[in-house]
Amino acid sequence: MKGDLQGGNHLTQIPSHDAGLQQIQRRQRIVFWCLILCILAMGVLLAMERHRERGRIEALADQLPIDAPTAVAETVTLDLANDADGTIRAETRQIALPQASNARARALLDHLLAEYALPDSTHALPPGQAVAEVFLLPLPVVGYVANPASPGTNAAGYRTTVPVPSGDPEALQSKHSGDTLAVIDLHSSWVNQHPSGVEVESLTLRSMLGTLHANLPQIEQVRFLVDGQARETLAGHADLLRVYPVRDAAISTGGEDPGPTTQ
Repeated sequence: MKGDLQGGNHLTQIPSHDAGLQQIQRRQRIVFWCLILCILAMGVLLAMERHRERGRIEALADQLPIDAPTAVAETVTLDLANDADGTIRAETRQIALPQASNARARALLDHLLAEYALPDSTHALPPGQAVAEVFLLPLPVVGYVANPASPGTNAAGYRTTVPVPSGDPEALQSKHSGDTLAVIDLHSSWVNQHPSGVEVESLTLRSMLGTLHANLPQIEQVRFLVDGQARETLAGHADLLRVYPVRDAAISTGGEDPGPTTQ
């Protein structure tokens, strides 16, 4: 009988041992499936990140200006800013530009700002279309009023007018024969993403002014608009209400800043 009891105890221990094994196996299965889920989740995240990075690279490529197929590439000078030392250096590029002066000015600025959106840029700026249009106006800028000597209309039925010089004694007067004023209309979507800071904003404007002057020397002065409207600053510092003389935006390797900022 004692042997039977011992045997019975042995039999009762078997189910307990099997239950422990089942619990271990259940935990192993849970850990295994958790690992499988983690691997699948990591794979999905990597695929999404790769797709996002490819989209970013393709977007940068799409934002690079496309040269006109009928234009011949020519050597142009881009005044490139460097945030590390606060300087601007001239570099040449082979770019096909249109013939019209205002279109050439816009194409130059498009190429310049597109370089700043590249990953290895020394003056990182947001990608995207920055310049909506560039208008060139002959200096001095004049207005028109009704001709007091002929208050009526001419033979074509139009009221005659006479030019009136601008009342601004500094900004809108021509210093050289044939000089022009360039009005650069920027997109607010690009301006709103521009980094804020006295130096970074100043470098952006000086780079744009220097590039225009190096390639289109007839441009004497530049005025900036944003979505066709006047705006006080670029990103909180650089003054966009004033008219800039481009000859003051000479390339600097530590020289005096022309002062396109407000405190």
